[in-house]
Amino acid sequence: MAWQGGATALTALAFLPLGARYALAAAVGGGAVFAGSFLAALLALGGGVQPAGMAMGRLLLGVVVKWVVVFAVLGLGLAGMRLPPLPMLVGVLAATLAFVLAHLLKNR
Repeated sequence: MAWQGGATALTALAFLPLGARYALAAAVGGGAVFAGSFLAALLALGGGVQPAGMAMGRLLLGVVVKWVVVFAVLGLGLAGMRLPPLPMLVGVLAATLAFVLAHLLKNR
């Protein structure tokens, strides 16, 4: 998750020359993925040792909650804060790719 935070910060810095709203939009997009991943990890891994069916259910619930959080935060950013959509999507993409890259490098 540190990789996601770093990628989000770098993306927000990259959009800063275009204005504070663009940087905030990138931070909101990446922050949405970061928050969703954090909640997914809590749900999926917070139950201790459980039977396989229950563990699989917690993993699936974590993924669903992650994407519900991401879309809710994106909707809030678009409708509530009227942030530009492209930087938000770039923030989501950067944080998601950082998540994948971190797992690829971890399993090397």
